[in-house]
Amino acid sequence: MHTPGSSVSGYVLLLVVQLVFIIVYGFFTEYSERILPKNETGPAGDGTMEEKILPKYPHFQDIHVMIFIGFAFLMTFLKRYGFSASGLNLLVGALVIQWAIIMRGCYEMEDGKIPLSLDNMIGADIAAAAVLISMGALLGRTTPMQLVIMAIIEIAVFAANEFLQLELMKITDVGGSITVHAFGAYFGLAVSFIMRPKKADAKAGPMECSSYSSDITAMIGTIFLWIFWPSFNSALVDGAEQERAIINTYLSLAACTVTAYVISALVSHETKFDMVHVQNSTLAGGVAVGSICNLMIHPFGALLIGVIAGVISVLGYRFVTPAMFSNLRIADTCGVNNLHGMPALLSAVFSAIYASLATSETYGSSLTSIFPAMEAVHPVMNSTIGDESAKEIHEYIIGGFGRTASKQGAYQLLGILLTVLIAMVGGLFTGFVMRHHFFGGVMPPKQLFLDDIWWIVDALETPPMLHSSSMSNSQVPFDILIADIFKRAKKRFRGSNM
Repeated sequence: MHTPGSSVSGYVLLLVVQLVFIIVYGFFTEYSERILPKNETGPAGDGTMEEKILPKYPHFQDIHVMIFIGFAFLMTFLKRYGFSASGLNLLVGALVIQWAIIMRGCYEMEDGKIPLSLDNMIGADIAAAAVLISMGALLGRTTPMQLVIMAIIEIAVFAANEFLQLELMKITDVGGSITVHAFGAYFGLAVSFIMRPKKADAKAGPMECSSYSSDITAMIGTIFLWIFWPSFNSALVDGAEQERAIINTYLSLAACTVTAYVISALVSHETKFDMVHVQNSTLAGGVAVGSICNLMIHPFGALLIGVIAGVISVLGYRFVTPAMFSNLRIADTCGVNNLHGMPALLSAVFSAIYASLATSETYGSSLTSIFPAMEAVHPVMNSTIGDESAKEIHEYIIGGFGRTASKQGAYQLLGILLTVLIAMVGGLFTGFVMRHHFFGGVMPPKQLFLDDIWWIVDALETPPMLHSSSMSNSQVPFDILIADIFKRAKKRFRGSNM
């Protein structure tokens, strides 16, 4: 399937996008003021400043590992799609990080410039997670260029929704369960709905399965994600909030893992563990606790949320995913609804509950830093209104400053409802764009879940491809090509002597 969007012109377009990024960064970005050189001297007066430790760098590294190793290897469970799962993860991630800095920076501009710092890098990595979640729903069913198009559109919508939820509506979502996991899952499922196969083709193909070795490599991704998830949930906060986020995430993951194993054995055939559940449902606790990981939920609450997440995730893989495909033809290759979607909804519900119970007696002076909209509004005189007062009025009208705890809980529920709605509308639009023939349309069943369509695969692994018109001589290893030429010449020589 060599459409303009999946061959030379498509890849040239991708290079043009990269060149555009260079131009945009040249004109509209600058290092953050705090990391620009300063004319200060050190204690010895030698003209140097004592270098400071970067407190966020370990969290940045952990999240980076999750994006480029955890997500990549988790998606390598398909037996003939490992190159694409890991390779396209790297391509899409590298593209998205650059684009996310631009899109998110549009809401943070200072004097027409986007200030760059380590915080921007962390935010861009987190934004990339949303796109890779959507990619999981479509894994094996799209062209590389379709994934690129999806990533470009999704990040634009993601950045707008993130600004709406966190800055205007002032919801609390430290671990991104609402703005990242729910958004990515339902955006991807909406795209999958538009890209769904014809009714006659709505069945699992021969390549839509795993092998013993591919499931082992997928477990590498699971373990990396499991280990580093506390960093993902705690990267955006500091001090006591950060420590609570780490503890609550770790406990939720542990309880979820034990529960996922038990439920997997109970609902699977012959009371055995299902590797699909082990690879994915064991991580659901990290998603389910994301929106509330920095709150005073008590260790008991963290364990309880992990248990519930493990149950709904396994049941989702066992019953919901097959029903979605058979009844609605919505493919969810990686089961993102079960790992990210439903646990994120659970997290949003618990965030509403805990927000409605929040008091100054429980949180002390940190109440308004965790829930900024619960800060009391200062009265504004009707006479001259300064810039600060105008800002307060603006935030009161849009963000609801001076909220009660119960009103903050209501905003948490409104946040998840709007996020899912925005994600689904954006996903439907993106699906229509991707479905256009220029970008490849809907792939035929015989080309699904195959690396051979997009990658040079070793001829020793695919001998039937050696003489295929779809593989040129330049794609065959030199020694294999020479051996094949001598073999054919020998056959012809023998035939001429007979």
